[in-house]
Amino acid sequence: MSDRPVRVRFAPSPTGPLHMGGVRTALYNYLFAKKHKGTFIIRIEDTDQTRFVSGAQDYIMDAMKWCGIMPTEGPGLEGDFGPYIQSERKALYRPYAEKLVANGKAYYAFDTSEELTKMREQAKEMGMPNWQYNSVTRSSMQNSVSLSSDEVQKKIENGDPYVIRMKMPRNEDIRFEDEIRGWVVVNTNNIDDKVLFKSDGMPTYHLANIVDDHLMEISHVIRGEEWLPSAPLHVMLYAAFGWEAPKFAHLPLLLKPDGNGKLSKRDGDRLGFPVFPTNWTTAEGDVFSGYREKGYFHGAFINMLAFLGWNPGTTQEIFSLEELVSAFSLDRVSKAGAKFDPDKTKWFQQQYIRAAENSELAVMLDSELAEDYGLEKLETVCELIKERATFISDIWTEGSFLLERPKEYDAKTIKKKWKGDAEKNMNGFKTILCELEDFSPEGIEAAFKSFLEKNDIGIGAVLPQFRLLLSGKGMGPSMFEISAFLGKEETLERIKIGMSALATANA
Repeated sequence: MSDRPVRVRFAPSPTGPLHMGGVRTALYNYLFAKKHKGTFIIRIEDTDQTRFVSGAQDYIMDAMKWCGIMPTEGPGLEGDFGPYIQSERKALYRPYAEKLVANGKAYYAFDTSEELTKMREQAKEMGMPNWQYNSVTRSSMQNSVSLSSDEVQKKIENGDPYVIRMKMPRNEDIRFEDEIRGWVVVNTNNIDDKVLFKSDGMPTYHLANIVDDHLMEISHVIRGEEWLPSAPLHVMLYAAFGWEAPKFAHLPLLLKPDGNGKLSKRDGDRLGFPVFPTNWTTAEGDVFSGYREKGYFHGAFINMLAFLGWNPGTTQEIFSLEELVSAFSLDRVSKAGAKFDPDKTKWFQQQYIRAAENSELAVMLDSELAEDYGLEKLETVCELIKERATFISDIWTEGSFLLERPKEYDAKTIKKKWKGDAEKNMNGFKTILCELEDFSPEGIEAAFKSFLEKNDIGIGAVLPQFRLLLSGKGMGPSMFEISAFLGKEETLERIKIGMSALATANA
C-alpha cells in the first residue's frame, strides 16, 4: 500500500449500457475504497463523441444505485475535483499536451487520414502488415520531428489540422508492478506513437485519463485487463509529466460459460441470461434484459460478481456488502479469466431469497399481485414456499394454492397415485380430520401417523393423495403446515371438491 490517501475511480464511457464486467470493476473499486477508508469516484469518460449514446450516463448511475455501490464523488454528487465529465473538462487538456510538445515528449503530426491509409497500404505491399507510426517511421511522415520549425509554424498558421502524438523513445524497457500480475515489462519498440490530442480539440482517452487521474489525486487504478496494453504508455506519460504514478491493478476477463472467449454485451439474451444489471432499451426500442427486471436481488447479483475473479480464501460464499468490504483484497484477485456460471448465479439468488425476512418478501410479492390478500397471509405463503423459490414470482407460482383453490390437478400424480385404495384411504382420513380438535401442524401430523398405524398403510398411500387434493400439485412444503394454514373448514372442503373432480375425470 502507498502512503497516499486511497482514492479510486470507476471511469465508464457513455457508449451504451453498463456491462456486468463494468459493474464488477466498479464493485472492486468500491470494496477497495471502503476497505481502506478511502474515496470512490465515478468519472464519465466521453472523449469519443462519435460513440456517445444518449441516456447511457443516466443508465450507468441508475444501475450503480440499484447495485448499492454508489460513489461519493461524481456527476451530480459532492466533490472538490470536478467536473467529473471529461467533455466538461475540455479546456484543461490542451495545455498539458502542449507542455509535452515543449518538453520534447510529444510532437505535432499533420498527416491526413488519406496519407496514413496510403502508408499502411504501401507497407502491406512490402510485407509489413502491422505498420506503426513510431520512432522509425515518424521521420518519413508530416510532423514536427521531420519538418523544420518554420514549416511547422506555417502549417499551424494556415490552420492545417493536426494531432499531437506521444514521442515514444526507441528500444527502452518500461517497467511497472501490477498489484495483481506482478512486474510487467514492455519494450518501447512494441508501442506506436499514440495520438494524445485529436484534431477536433478533444484529448484521446490516454491523455485525458492520465491528466484527470493526476488532478483527482487517484492513488490506485483498478480496471479491466483490456487496458493492460495501454498501461506502459500511461506509465511513460506519468514520467513525461514528472508525476507520481498511481498503483495499477488489472482485473481478469469475464469469460463465457464455456470459457471460450470474453463475455460480451452481445451475449446477453442470446445465451439465455442477462449481461446487464438493469434493462436497457435502445433508441430503436429494442429491450435487453437486466438482472433487476429478471427478479434478482441486488445483493445476490453483487455477491455473484464478487466471486468472478476473487475469492476470500475461505469456504464462505454468501456475503453481505459489508462483509465483502471487510474480506476484499487485491491479492486474492486471480490473474486468470473467470467463467460466468448462470446456474451459480441462480444459486446465489436462492440463498438470498431463503435468508430474507418473510415480511420483506410479502411486501415484494404483494406488489406483484393484482388482488389484495393481506400481508399477514402472504408472509405465511412466503415462509412455506421460499425454500422452493428462486424469484419472488416463483413464490406465487408455487404457492398460489394456499390462497386460491386449485383449478386443475397434476396429471402425473393422478396417474401414479390416484388409484387402488386412494379414494377409500382419503375418505377415511377425511373422517379423522372432521373429528380433529387440535388443527395445528403438530395435531394434524399426530392424527395422520395414528391413521397410518391403525390401518397398517404407508405414507405413500395417503400423503401424495392428500397433497394432490389440497394443492393440485405433486410436490410442495409440509402438508401439515399447509392444512393448518388453510384451516379445518377449507381443508375438508378442498378434499371434497378434489375427490369429486377426480371422480368425474376418471369416469
